[in-house]
Amino acid sequence: MEVPKGRYIFGTVKVGERGQIVIPKEAREVFQIRAGDTMIVLGDEKWGLAVTKADVLERHAKEVFRKIAGGGADDAG
Repeated sequence: MEVPKGRYIFGTVKVGERGQIVIPKEAREVFQIRAGDTMIVLGDEKWGLAVTKADVLERHAKEVFRKIAGGGADDAG
């Protein structure tokens, strides 16, 4: 299966007895995840779980709020 550029399949992980998973090394390198980083776990009953760095989500949220507040022409959609 060919994976589109910028998309990744890092393989599978197992959930430990305490509910922990290990993020594969390659994924940590690509997304610059370091020990001590804060992660956010999002869930949707239809689509499943998503895990992202907290600062990434915060940056995107600030951009959305900025566009909402600005009401400029580039705010379509």
